[in-house]
Amino acid sequence: MTKGRIVAGFLAPHPPHLVYGENPPQNEPRSQCGWEQLRWAYERARKTLDELKPDVLLVHSPHWTTQLGHHFLGVPHLKGKSVDPIFPNLFRYEFELDVDVELAEACCAEARNAGLVTRMMRNPGFRVDYGTITTLHMMRPQWDIPVVGISANNSPYYLNLGEGLGEMDTLGKATRRAIEKTGRRAVLLASNTLCHWHFHQEPLIPEDMSQEHPQTFDGYKWDMRMIELMRRGETQELFRVLPQFIQEAFAEVKSGAFTWMYAAMGYPNIPAELHGYGNVIGTGNAVMEWNLERYGGNLPFNERPIAA
Repeated sequence: MTKGRIVAGFLAPHPPHLVYGENPPQNEPRSQCGWEQLRWAYERARKTLDELKPDVLLVHSPHWTTQLGHHFLGVPHLKGKSVDPIFPNLFRYEFELDVDVELAEACCAEARNAGLVTRMMRNPGFRVDYGTITTLHMMRPQWDIPVVGISANNSPYYLNLGEGLGEMDTLGKATRRAIEKTGRRAVLLASNTLCHWHFHQEPLIPEDMSQEHPQTFDGYKWDMRMIELMRRGETQELFRVLPQFIQEAFAEVKSGAFTWMYAAMGYPNIPAELHGYGNVIGTGNAVMEWNLERYGGNLPFNERPIAA
């Protein structure tokens, strides 16, 4: 079997508003427009995905929350309706997806062998969370590539931040080993927003973009600082300031997908491509790409410790 590899990673945020703005047939609510900067950013990311032709998409979502351990979708085919509990007026989506169960089981086993608590999700009637669905729809609306869905056990919230992100580092490295052993060409999707300070009331017309802007100037400045570090490939500095960013910008990357993805990729010191940035109910969202294939897929794997 050919050794598998991660061909790219994407920061792929999941505001359900983006699906609502696109008006796909799977989503019941209808919009007039909205959030074009981010939706068009995803269109650019889709072009890269077409070129890479991956075997599987792995997505880590903060909205599949598991209190005990890291869980993996383990049913070959799932379908149903996913509803956003906060924005049911925007997101009532009929999903249908195929799961790469072999890879999911390999990820589960590798993470368990590395000392993490893991479990396979075997419920055939499981409702996939809206974060997973939104990220996958925005990256691949054709739904023709198998997926591996990974839960957020929220260890960075229940442990101290350093210990929690350390778990995500371990999970990322285990994911990489599983991909290599199963021979997959894999793309990683970190389903995270950046600054997560948000408004608590939406406008009468949700897609009225005259009402959309950053909730705080300080949060916006933090987002620009972090994006610029990613664009320059300054990974060491990025992770040095990550704890402060999380604390001061209420950043959703605290839930771990961002660290999981970087650890799996080997903390590459390569510049990320920014496809677009925009606000959704005041939060900061960036669609960004790390194309490892462009660098020959032979980047060194950096065992960089997570900052406390």
